[in-house]
Amino acid sequence: MLKKTFKFLGWTLFGFFTFLALYITSVLIISKITVNSDISKVEEQNAIPIYILSNGVHTDIVVPIKNEIKDWRNEIQFSQTKSKDSVMNYIAFGWGDKGFYLDTPEWSDLKASTALKAAFGVSSSAMHTTFFKQLKEGDDCKRILISKENYQSLVNYISESFSDSVHPQWIEGHSYGMKDAFYEAKGSYSLFYTCNTWANNALKAANQKASLWTVYDKGIFCHYK
Repeated sequence: MLKKTFKFLGWTLFGFFTFLALYITSVLIISKITVNSDISKVEEQNAIPIYILSNGVHTDIVVPIKNEIKDWRNEIQFSQTKSKDSVMNYIAFGWGDKGFYLDTPEWSDLKASTALKAAFGVSSSAMHTTFFKQLKEGDDCKRILISKENYQSLVNYISESFSDSVHPQWIEGHSYGMKDAFYEAKGSYSLFYTCNTWANNALKAANQKASLWTVYDKGIFCHYK
């Protein structure tokens, strides 16, 4: 009986490490494959600036708070942030696992149950929104000029990611700082669909350079060096 148990554990560990190796290899290889690499350059006077913003792990899509195509103030309220500051120019959207977002403000707060639910796609999701007055370009913040038509496609993608695309449902009582808020979102986080996969797909929806598939932020930013 003991021999069978050790044999079972041995095969289980072998299977786990084989899967892990294949997963990491796939991530590294597929993330380097660029889609929409031949996108036409848009003249600045006719373009809308958006940004990809990373905190080193997670990627946000940052867009103007308002323009002729979309006024996000109709759905995302300044009053739902702690500061209630309305002197803002940009809004960042970041999709992710609801448990991670709401119950794990610091990595030290991470629970095994939260990690397992997120890894296997059995938990719900949330949208994190953050207001900015301005952004500083750098290695972790890239500016992209897109056409109005492509911006409309991006707006549609972001809106459809909320659980209610017309009236986003605010998750009251949760924030990381003074100028952010959380909302209910569609979908589930998993090993194969992360916050960065969502952001990468946002760029695809806007017909911008993106990875064929990625789960980490560098899989996005490597296409914008």
